[in-house]
Amino acid sequence: MGGGAVASSAILAACNQDANTKHPSSKAEPPKDKMTMRKNPNTGDVVSLLGYGMMRLPKVEMDVDDSPYDQDMINQQVDYAIEHGVNYFDTSPAYCKGQSERCTGIALKRHPRDKFFVATKMSNFSPDTWSRKASMEMFENSLKELQVEYIDYLLLHGIGGSSKDLDSEETFNARYMDNGILDWLVEQQKKGRLRNLGFSYHGDVEIFDMLLKWHDEGKYHWDFVQIELNYLDWDWANEINDRNTDASYLYAELKKRGIPAVIMEPLLGGRLANVPDPIVEKMKKKRPEDSVASWAFRYAGTPDGVLTVLSGMTFMEHLRENIGTYAPLVPITKEEDSFLMEIAQDIYNLKTIPCNECNYCMPCPYGINIPAIFSHYNKCIKEGNLLNMEKDQKELMGDPNYRRARRAFLVGYDRSVPRLRQADHCIGCGQCNPHCPQRINIPQEMQKVNDYTEKLKNPMGTKREREAEAGEV
Repeated sequence: MGGGAVASSAILAACNQDANTKHPSSKAEPPKDKMTMRKNPNTGDVVSLLGYGMMRLPKVEMDVDDSPYDQDMINQQVDYAIEHGVNYFDTSPAYCKGQSERCTGIALKRHPRDKFFVATKMSNFSPDTWSRKASMEMFENSLKELQVEYIDYLLLHGIGGSSKDLDSEETFNARYMDNGILDWLVEQQKKGRLRNLGFSYHGDVEIFDMLLKWHDEGKYHWDFVQIELNYLDWDWANEINDRNTDASYLYAELKKRGIPAVIMEPLLGGRLANVPDPIVEKMKKKRPEDSVASWAFRYAGTPDGVLTVLSGMTFMEHLRENIGTYAPLVPITKEEDSFLMEIAQDIYNLKTIPCNECNYCMPCPYGINIPAIFSHYNKCIKEGNLLNMEKDQKELMGDPNYRRARRAFLVGYDRSVPRLRQADHCIGCGQCNPHCPQRINIPQEMQKVNDYTEKLKNPMGTKREREAEAGEV
């Protein structure tokens, strides 16, 4: 595969297009008939390169946790997407507190069935859904909520993860094998109740390799596989978190088998649309009229083994801009690929916490707002408001940026996260860890954030620490 996506022989011939081709401004109206389409070699489905991820749907009041979802706005955005060539809609029984399938079904029912492909998942994460009966009921309920007679793309959701008490292979077997549900899904495919069977991968690469070995042996056939792919994860996923797998490996394994790749997290939960200002300046010098996000979408969509790239587009402006990026796609050139690999290294060197704010870890039984804590910490790194607390205290307090950075972190922390939901209330129970697709050791990172916070609050140490150092206790 080489060092980057463009090094692959799998890149579109269109890579030779003029690198200065402009995309429509995010404020401009994108064309309705220019969406880049990809053909599924297994079924002949012609799929839009931009897929609509129905994971972060608009609410009536966006800042209110229990606000109802705004069905009128969802309908408008789905209508707009279909009108502009988007035809792949990805949902799950687990998304939006269990309401995504219903909202998606209401919006799509208003369109002819041949105008869209709907993807959903066997999201039987909880042990109380591992029984054959419960998993079958989940599939049947998906059909009911989506108001369809068949699912176009059905995924085993999040393979490679582990439950609290079982490792990844034991968890996989409990979810899909011991209960016979995978064989049952194959039967449903033969009956036409689902058309394409695949899986989404998070976590243990041994499970990913095992399922592809089954494909090679003819034990099970995978029509598609969903992976995380972006210019940071291409070569740095394992460096950032040694429990993750580089996208370059995942894509290459699918490509050599002719298995279409569905891409999730092209923006890493928004992190690649919110990069530090010096990186923004570099990107703007290359393509002044393009957004930072468009670089990531172009990268994810360039390899020709990619069927569609998912984006959770909460707001109409995001939908409009992403359609503009893919209507049509201007593939990443070799020179741009090398540039993005340099950008990836710059981002890696920031040492942010690799949280995508997917909320799979929520709710915390102790009320901690895990994604908000990580988001604030990463934001301070991005904005240069994270101090080196290993410095000598006199040197640290003499730093001209000290007061500004200290205030920005502590005041911003209290504004972003209520005090009773901050990291100091984490007891390290670890109930969140099995649910994290990024396989973050959440209690460990919580301790890191809390230690940093306490050092900012007490730069010379707590009273007890100072007394202990002086030999008074």
